[in-house]
Amino acid sequence: MCDYSLHDVASRPAKVGDKLVSTQFPNAITRGFSDPAQPRVAVCLLPGTELAFENEVECDASFRFLPTRKSTHKVARFRQVNLNRPAAHHDALEFPDGKIVLVTDLCEGQHATVLQLPSTGRPAEAQGDTQGETEVRTTENLIA
Repeated sequence: MCDYSLHDVASRPAKVGDKLVSTQFPNAITRGFSDPAQPRVAVCLLPGTELAFENEVECDASFRFLPTRKSTHKVARFRQVNLNRPAAHHDALEFPDGKIVLVTDLCEGQHATVLQLPSTGRPAEAQGDTQGETEVRTTENLIA
């Protein structure tokens, strides 16, 4: 899925094996992922999509004058958070240690590969999925 602020950006769904880069889109207030060959087209991920990054994941600091934050992990699962807040950023990555970072906080230019898409065998409601109920504050549960 693509965050609410990317609805005016051309987009396409992710496929297994896609090479992606974290991108700040023109005329958008959030970051997302694009194919390096099509930097103006957002690649939308479904909750549960697994990504492998080329390097440790870096995020902007809460205040721009502070150094960036890094995760020691190179794999993450895409999910959505803050769904009860319509004007909040929803797209997030969850790392193996349970820490969550908003996609919009990723530093630009980070490369990742789509490893796996989520199973679509049963609707999420039938599985008791509560992913969207997680609320993430901008300074809580983020990578150090």
